[in-house]
Amino acid sequence: MNLKEFEELFIEECNKNNIKISNVDIEKFYKYMLGIIKWNEKINVTAITDEKEFLVKHFIDSFTISSFVEDGKTLLDIGTGAGFPGIPLKIINPDMKVTLIDSVNKKLNVIREISDEIHLDKLDIIHTRAEDLAKKVEYREKFDFVTTRAVSNLSTIAEYMIPFLKINGKAICMKGPNYEEELKDAEKAINILGGKITEIKKVVINNEIERNIIVISKIKNTPNKYPRGQGKPLKEPIR
Repeated sequence: MNLKEFEELFIEECNKNNIKISNVDIEKFYKYMLGIIKWNEKINVTAITDEKEFLVKHFIDSFTISSFVEDGKTLLDIGTGAGFPGIPLKIINPDMKVTLIDSVNKKLNVIREISDEIHLDKLDIIHTRAEDLAKKVEYREKFDFVTTRAVSNLSTIAEYMIPFLKINGKAICMKGPNYEEELKDAEKAINILGGKITEIKKVVINNEIERNIIVISKIKNTPNKYPRGQGKPLKEPIR
C-alpha cells in the first residue's frame, strides 16, 4: 500500500465510522504503521500486520476516544504496547504533552525510534510500571487524561490510572463488549480512589468491533497508599 492508497483508505474509514479529524498529517500515520510492521519482523510488537487491519484496529480504534481529550493538555497512556492509543492521539493533537509507559522496554525502543523519525515532540516514553511511577511526586496527580486500552479488569486499571489524575481529570478506559460485571465490581474501588464514573459510550467500528469507553472523573485526591505494589491491584483488586 503506497501513501496515496493509505490516505484514501484512512479518509474512507474515518468517514465510515463518523470520526471527524481535520488538518491531520496522514503521512505520519503511514510512516508509523510501516515502521511498526517492519520492526515486527524482528521482534513481536503487534499481532496485527495487515495494513488495512492495522489502520482499523489500531488507528481508528484509538480515534474512538479522540473527543474525550483536548489539545494542549497532558495525557498518560498506561500499558501503551505498540503506542496505542497514545501515538494516534498525539499526532492529531500536536500540542498535547503525551507520556507513554510500558513494562516491556523492547516495544518502547521501537516507539522511540519511529517517533523520532516522524518528528513527534512533547512526547515522553518511559520504561516503568504504573505503580512505581505513581509514587513519584512529579507524576502523581499531574495529568489531565489517562488512557488504557484493554488492560486488565476495571478494578485493577482504576487503581493504576486514578492516582495520576489531577482533580477534574479523566481516566478513559477502552473496554470490549463484556464490561458490565467489571463495572459493578469496580464501583467501590473507583470511589475509594477518588473517582466517579461520568460517562459510558458504546462505539461499533465497521459494524463489527464493539468498543465501550468508560470515563472516570477525578473528584477527590487519591489516598497515598494507592496504587499498591507487588502486583496487588491485579492479585487482590479493591472490593
